[in-house]
Amino acid sequence: MAEGEPSYIDYEAFLDPEFSPSSFANSLVVATNNATDTPLDLSTPLSRVLFDLQEIDTHIHTLTTKSALPLLTHTRDQTAAAGHILNEAEEQISSVAQGYERLEKEVLRKWETADEARVAAEKSLATVRLARAVARCLTLGRQLEGQIAEVTSRGSGSDGMTPPAPGRDDHRALERAASTIVSLRRMFSATGPGEEGYGLDRVRVARTLKNELVMPAENLVKSRAAQAINRFSMSTVSGGVAGMTQSGYKQARESRARLISAVTILYLLSPLPRNLSAASEFQPELLLSTLQGYMHTAIVSSLNALVKALSVLPNLERTLSELSGKCQDILALEAILGNLRPPSHPLLPTAERNGDRVESQDQDTVPKHNLLQPLLSALDTSSLPSYFWRSLASSLTGRVQEILNRGGVSARTLRSNRDRLKREIRECVLRGSQLPPSILGLEKGRQGTEAGSGNWEREAAVMVSSVGNVLDR
Repeated sequence: MAEGEPSYIDYEAFLDPEFSPSSFANSLVVATNNATDTPLDLSTPLSRVLFDLQEIDTHIHTLTTKSALPLLTHTRDQTAAAGHILNEAEEQISSVAQGYERLEKEVLRKWETADEARVAAEKSLATVRLARAVARCLTLGRQLEGQIAEVTSRGSGSDGMTPPAPGRDDHRALERAASTIVSLRRMFSATGPGEEGYGLDRVRVARTLKNELVMPAENLVKSRAAQAINRFSMSTVSGGVAGMTQSGYKQARESRARLISAVTILYLLSPLPRNLSAASEFQPELLLSTLQGYMHTAIVSSLNALVKALSVLPNLERTLSELSGKCQDILALEAILGNLRPPSHPLLPTAERNGDRVESQDQDTVPKHNLLQPLLSALDTSSLPSYFWRSLASSLTGRVQEILNRGGVSARTLRSNRDRLKREIRECVLRGSQLPPSILGLEKGRQGTEAGSGNWEREAAVMVSSVGNVLDR
C-alpha cells in the first residue's frame, strides 16, 4: 500500500501503547451481535480479525518488496561500516596490548624486583634490630647478673678458693639492679614494630634470660627492698644532735640511704597499668603495700607488747620505751618520705623529669610532689604518727577490757595503778611523737613543726582514754 493510500484499518488504534486485545475483541463481538441473542455469533468478528490480519500482512509484503533494494543497500553500508570500525578497533587494541607489554617489561617487572628488594631490606632491618635488641638484652642480663652477684656475694676470691667477701654498699647495688630490670622490662614489653625489643618473645635465648635470670632477680630485689623498709629504725641510733658520735651519725646516714634506695626500688618495680595516660596518675602499688605493711606490723606488734606489759606491770616501762621508739621510727619515715620526690621512671608515658626545676628551688622548701602524699591518701590520714596512735588506741580498749574481765592480780594491779598508767602512757605518746635525734640533722623542714609535744596532745588524750575509760568504770 502506497504512503498516504487510504485504509479502513485503524493503525493508530493498534499502535497505541494502551491498546488492549481483550477490549478490542469485546468491542467487535458487541458490534456484530445483539445483547439479547442467546447464542453469540463469533464467526463474523473472527472473520473481521482474520481479514484485518491478511490485509496487514499484504501491506507488509508490499512495502518490503518495493523497498528491498534500499534495505539491502542500507544493510550493506552498515556491515561495511561495522567492519571498518572493527579493523580500526583491532589496530588500537593491538597497539594498547603492545604498550602494556612494554610497560610491564619496563615498569611492572622492575617494580616487582624492587618490591622484593624492599621486603628483603625490611626483613634484614628487622633482623638487625632484633639482633641488636638481643645483644643489648644479653648485655643487660650480664650486667644484672653481676649486680645480683654483688648483692648476694656469690663471687669468690682472686684465687678461686677463698670465701666470698660480704657485699659492700649492697643497697646501691640493689638500686642499680632495679634500674637494669626496668630497662629489661621495657624491652620485653615492646609491642610496636619500631620499638626496641619488639620480637624478643620469639627468641629462645631472650625467653630463657627472662625466665631464669630477670624474674628471679626481680623477686630477689623486691624482697631485699621490702626487708630494708621493714627493718628501718632511727630510734636505735644513739647520741643527740650535738653529742652524736661519728659512728652514730654514719649509722643514721646509712639507715636513711638504705630506706631511700628501698623506696626507689619498689617505686620503679611497681606494676604499671595498661591504660596509663599520664605520669601523675601512676600509683606505686608495690611501694604503698610495703609501707602499709610496715605500719600494720608496727601497730600489731606494739599492741601485743603493750597488752602483755599491762598484764605484767613491771615490764611496762621498757615496753612504753620501745613503743615510743617505734613511733619515732614512723615519724622519721614520714620526714624522709616528705622530703623525697618520686624518682624518674623510664616506663611512664610522660616521665616527669623535673629534677633541674626542683633543684633550682630553695633547698629548705619541701617539694609539693613527694612520696608521702600517696601513702597518706592510701591510709586516709594526715599524719603517720597520728594514724599509729589512733589505730593503736582503737584496738587497745577491747584488749584492756579482756584483762579486766579475766580478773585476778593483773586486773587489780591495773585498777590500783591507773593514775600512773595514764601519766606514763601520755609521756610515751609525747616522747614518741618527737623526731629521733639521729634524724634531726639529716631532714630539713620538719624539726620545728613536728618536734613540739603540744601538737600531739590530742593523740595522747586518745591513748590515755583508751585505757583510762575502761579502768574508771
